[in-house]
Amino acid sequence: MRVSLLTMLFASTVLSGGFHSAIAAPTVTSDSPKVADQSVVVTTLAEQGRDPAEFPAYVEQLKILARSQGITQGTLDQAFTDIHFVDRVIKSDRNQLEKKVTLDDYLQRTLPARKIKQGKLFHRRYKPQLARASARYGVPERYIVALWGMESGFGKIQGKEDVISALATLAFEGRREAFFTKELMAALNIIQQGHVGNQKLKGSWAGAMGQSQFMPSSFLNYAVDGDDDGKIDIWTNVDDVFASTANYLAKEGWKTGESWGQEVLLPANFKSQYVGLRNEQVHTLAEWQRMGVLPLNKKAFSYPALRAWVITPDDMQGRTFLVYDNFRTIMHWNRSYYFALSIGMMADGIVQ
Repeated sequence: MRVSLLTMLFASTVLSGGFHSAIAAPTVTSDSPKVADQSVVVTTLAEQGRDPAEFPAYVEQLKILARSQGITQGTLDQAFTDIHFVDRVIKSDRNQLEKKVTLDDYLQRTLPARKIKQGKLFHRRYKPQLARASARYGVPERYIVALWGMESGFGKIQGKEDVISALATLAFEGRREAFFTKELMAALNIIQQGHVGNQKLKGSWAGAMGQSQFMPSSFLNYAVDGDDDGKIDIWTNVDDVFASTANYLAKEGWKTGESWGQEVLLPANFKSQYVGLRNEQVHTLAEWQRMGVLPLNKKAFSYPALRAWVITPDDMQGRTFLVYDNFRTIMHWNRSYYFALSIGMMADGIVQ
């Protein structure tokens, strides 16, 4: 017997009383739930060969699932008024793979000098709002600005896709059906809670929203009211954008008073087994120095007791960094060495 993953998820809802528990893990390691009956082969919609003509029927399944999660008929009527299959979203999802680039290639493209200059300008322009968010959550202003700049070009590039249609399309496509179905349910909750209407729920092709480019589930978990006006608006209100960004980092373990890391030099005989972010690979800066790891200026580390990990984003022949706990926190936002390094470097550049 062959069934769609959405059908399995709905069955899980009915049997367990909760759809969210089946897909609430922060890391999606598999889009296919484990099933005891090995005769049931769970396939994605893509494997079943579905075409856009089947999308309306799939939307009806999504509505049933949403109602089982407490979404009201009024919310569904509002959210699904203009729902449509978005072919360009599928194309964007399938065209994500890029040619091999190095860290320097990436930084040249995403962190040119003009972006750091813009970061300094916006840091000065929004100093009061940034200071308020920083004081409230213990996250330095420069990291808030860096994430703002990298995610949406300081609010200028937020995406124009209808989030409900984009998420439903990606769930229908099937490669990551569980993930995008979960995000669609979160988006419906955002509408139901009155944060934003469907007509204003715009974002990227993948459903990332607003100036902080939060996925809907991240909005529900981390978005906050930064100016106490009773609303949460990460699309047009920078107070809410800054506070939500800082709240995310704080909740994910940001350590006040610590930096992100620094570029270092490795000794010639350094073993690759020491490279990585696993818990067992951590050492203090003093211990790393005794192993021959040195700052670029070859002087002693300023904070010898600080915990750090060695990473080589390209390979052992590329650039090397010692990174701290806050770097790992930034990677909760985006699990890319390149992205996290760009945030740290931009934050440094803003205050230099």
